[in-house]
Amino acid sequence: MTEEGSRVAAHDSQTGRLPGLFSSPGTSSFTEFLGAYSPETLPGRGTLPASSPGDDIPHGTTIVAVGFPGGVVMAGDRRATAGNVIAQRDIEKVFRADEFSAIAIAGTAGIGIEMVRLFQVELEHYEKREGRTLSVEGKANRLATMVRQNLGMAMQGLAVVPLFAGYDEERDTGRIFSYDPAGGRYEERDFYSIGSGSVFARGSLKKLYRSDLSVDDAALVCVQALYDAADDDSATGGPDLARGIFPVVAAVTSDGYRRLADDEVGAVARSVVEERYDSPGGPTAPLR
Repeated sequence: MTEEGSRVAAHDSQTGRLPGLFSSPGTSSFTEFLGAYSPETLPGRGTLPASSPGDDIPHGTTIVAVGFPGGVVMAGDRRATAGNVIAQRDIEKVFRADEFSAIAIAGTAGIGIEMVRLFQVELEHYEKREGRTLSVEGKANRLATMVRQNLGMAMQGLAVVPLFAGYDEERDTGRIFSYDPAGGRYEERDFYSIGSGSVFARGSLKKLYRSDLSVDDAALVCVQALYDAADDDSATGGPDLARGIFPVVAAVTSDGYRRLADDEVGAVARSVVEERYDSPGGPTAPLR
């Protein structure tokens, strides 16, 4: 907390009153409120370690998203790496942002998860203050501002790059937004992927994407793309049949956000692995 904020907090603790910032009219952005009241608690605002960030900090990859008529499916592998070591085998990188949107992160895991939690509160705070939800574009823009606030950390090796997807009620379709470490926001068409395995995943998505996919087909395409990414990128984890660890897959439609049950994803993952015994390169796209 800033020196002025500390004095205000100390005075208010003595009088038993909430600080004035809590009752004064202001922005509907929780992030801006937190920046005024306690800026050091924002992602990327903490004190950097004495030594420069190295390979001992867990990083997460890979995320994919696929649109289909009436919604979008987002999926992420479960591996986090610290240099050449697997830091965690079952990390979750895909989260519910609000009732009609999902967010996933690649990059520095700790800061990314903190950013996700703040974004969730940001959307809930806006809805309570304004009595309505933000539009899909409004949510995407708010997230871009939060990514930009982490630019200082990103330039020192602690970058976080999210992928955001939501259901647009006016268009009755799913929309996908990607970001760069400086907070640039870009709307993607049909599908997209981020993370160290994104190049391989995107190649798979190009091969398998169809404009008439069902939600089940879109989930299958996502799992196939993550498998292809894990096949060529050491930082991406494939389905772990022995431990029962499978990708996190979520769908966002007019019915809202739904994370597919582990049993559902497990069945899809097992079918993909079994097919790879006969065709290691995966399904092929028709030439014509």
